Amino acid sequence: MNTSLGGTLQIGGDLPVHRLGFGTMRLVGDGAWGEPQNPEEARRVLCRAVELGVTLIDTADAYGPEVAERLICEALHPYPPGLVIATKGGITRQGPAKTEYVGRAGYLIQCVEMSLRRLKLERIDLYQLHRIDPRTPLEESLGALRQMQEQGKIRHIGLSEVTPAEIEQAQKIVPIVSVQNRYSLADRRHEQTLNWCEQHNIAFLPWYPIAGGKLLKPDHPFAQTLKQLAARYDASPAQLSIAWLLHRSPVMLPIPGTSQVKHLEENIAAAALPIGPDEWAQLEAASQEPS
Repeated sequence: MNTSLGGTLQIGGDLPVHRLGFGTMRLVGDGAWGEPQNPEEARRVLCRAVELGVTLIDTADAYGPEVAERLICEALHPYPPGLVIATKGGITRQGPAKTEYVGRAGYLIQCVEMSLRRLKLERIDLYQLHRIDPRTPLEESLGALRQMQEQGKIRHIGLSEVTPAEIEQAQKIVPIVSVQNRYSLADRRHEQTLNWCEQHNIAFLPWYPIAGGKLLKPDHPFAQTLKQLAARYDASPAQLSIAWLLHRSPVMLPIPGTSQVKHLEENIAAAALPIGPDEWAQLEAASQEPS
């Protein structure tokens, strides 16, 4: 059981990672607010993820806020060679599931500096703008991140929750190497963006990669097909959902998160599922049926 079974991806052409990463939002309190219920288990999850071959850990200063970054440092610093810590800035959090987008240059520069301090890094390998702030020109937001990149404090820059047009606009300001959008087997709202990323060899990090299944009605044909195929491989629907993401595109980099070691190990095991082309075709056809 190792994430290497899911294949590798070169982010930005020079940053190799295994294509099954780990997302840290679920390590903190509900609504991405506050401390974890079990801090020791949270740190064990992070350590176990690295043991199982995870080479990309995705986080953000808004998780907690600040809690997830601190936990990563407590559990893993000094970091093993080859481990990429990807973090994000540009969202402020006022309470559980309460956020506001802030893209002002001064604020983003502060975000980068504080993430560097909390993570005990000299350079962040992948820094993603958490959301585009509609009140701030994109040139100002990405100009600030470009400045930090020129200073050697950021290696690569990515975006989150964007359209192809927004990526193209951003590319005129600074090179973009990754996109993190909501996407899952049950939630294909960003299919066009994924296709664009695949055509331009940009890493696509789907967030909410499993829980999107909650959107399905129990009597939906897709839900039944997913359950039947999972049982055929002695797997869970969640594992099959992760395996499908890895199969869907070579630029896909799923980052399923959990606060329990047991669930982490189940997620990682999805990389080894020997699903055949007939089963993928059956699952794909069922997912396209109307609800």
